[in-house]
Amino acid sequence: MRNSFNERLDHLVGQLVNMSQLAAIAMRDATDALLTCDLALAERVITDDRMVDLARSTCESDAHLLLALQAPVAGDLRLVITALHSAESLERMGDLAQHVAETVRRRYPRQVLPTVLRPRFEAMGALAVTLAETAADAIRTREPELTGYAAEADGELNDLHRSLFAVLDYQDWAHGVGSAVDAVQLSQYYERFGDHAVSIVRRSGFITTGTMSREAS
Repeated sequence: MRNSFNERLDHLVGQLVNMSQLAAIAMRDATDALLTCDLALAERVITDDRMVDLARSTCESDAHLLLALQAPVAGDLRLVITALHSAESLERMGDLAQHVAETVRRRYPRQVLPTVLRPRFEAMGALAVTLAETAADAIRTREPELTGYAAEADGELNDLHRSLFAVLDYQDWAHGVGSAVDAVQLSQYYERFGDHAVSIVRRSGFITTGTMSREAS
C-alpha cells in the first residue's frame, strides 16, 4: 500500500515537472515568435497551450484522489497541497506565453516591437525561461536554496519591467501609442510569468521545511 502511495506521489511530481518544462518551452517559443515575427511559431504556442490545460486537470484530479483516498500527513500532505497550487500557477504561465503569441498573431505581418525594445524583451524572455526551468528543478529536488536564485532572476525581470516605463516616457519616443501599449502589456505578461514561477519555487521549499515564505502567493 505504501509503495503504491509513493509511486502516486512520484507520478504527481513528474506531472508538475513536465508542466514546468512545457511552460518554459512555450515562453521560449513565444519570445522567438515575438522577436522574429514568426506567425507559424506563434500559432504553435497557441495550439499547444491545450496540453498545459489538460495537464493541470489531470494533476488536480490525481491530487484530489490522493487527499480523499490516502489521507496524507506531514510532508506528503504539504506535497499534495503544493501540487494543487503549483498546477494552477503553471497553467497560468502557459496562458501568459499564449498571450505573447496571440499578440504576434494579432499584429502580423507587422513587427510588434520596435528595434529599440527587442534586446530588452529578449532578456525578459531568457529570464522567464530560466525561472520556469528553476521551478522544474525546485519541484524535482525541493531544495530551499533555489528560492534565492529564483528571487534574484525575478528581481532582474521586475527591473526590466519597471524601467520600460522610463523608456516609453522619453521625449524622443517615435513609435506611436499602439506600440507603447503593446510593449507594456507584453512586459506585464513576462513579469507575471516570473511571479508565478517564484511562487512555485517557494512552495516547493515549503515541502521540505514546513515554513512558507511571506512572499509566496
